[in-house]
Amino acid sequence: MKQNKYDDSNFFSAYKQMARSIKGLEGAGEWHVLKALMPDLQNKSVLDLGCGFGWHCLYAREQQASSVIGVDISENMLQKAREQTNDPAISYVQLPIEDIEFSNSQFDVVISSLAFHYIESFADISKKVYAFLKPGGTFLFSVEHPIFTSRDEQDWHYDGQGNPQHWPVDQYQSEGVRTTSFLAPDVIKYHRTISTYMNDIIEAGFVIKAVKEPMPSDEMLKSDPLMQHENRRPMFLIISAVKA
Repeated sequence: MKQNKYDDSNFFSAYKQMARSIKGLEGAGEWHVLKALMPDLQNKSVLDLGCGFGWHCLYAREQQASSVIGVDISENMLQKAREQTNDPAISYVQLPIEDIEFSNSQFDVVISSLAFHYIESFADISKKVYAFLKPGGTFLFSVEHPIFTSRDEQDWHYDGQGNPQHWPVDQYQSEGVRTTSFLAPDVIKYHRTISTYMNDIIEAGFVIKAVKEPMPSDEMLKSDPLMQHENRRPMFLIISAVKA
């Protein structure tokens, strides 16, 4: 199943209002941790899976990457990415992540931000990325945390006044489809455990270098009081691995 909610006009209109859409990487709560895990990108070939508005592609070029390819299923996302990109070393490809085909050992770095929880088989993607990377290449990605994705509701439990009381976790070990509400109803995501993410990477041949469960930066906590709730449960999982 390859759902493309981002080309739905109502969904995309709501997405454009999010802080990460308006402010770019600095508006993304997990960016300060992902950025710290980025390898040296100078003179590197980079692939960004689920590139969205192209923020990470632009960052890679700012770090003097030699070439960057951004892949996304959404024409709306890529149109915005192309509008803010004036760089012949960055190219964008409209394609579902599941359908990517590149040459063996084509890239030095493969990155992905909050895309793989929309993909049915992470194991298949891990194997493809391993093939596409050069020996010693880096695979760095973020996903919604499995604690966040375990239930269809993916929301807090509230008291009678609408105050968040706790984050329920249920059916954690039951991997598979979750039909949830994110900016619109009937958004399809795929829940998998932390161990599945890690074991799929290991079985593909990678060596895991770091596993992070980022919380908002101090700057975000100061600028947005509602971010305090993000310290009550992890929302993101970030893994860095290298091709052995």
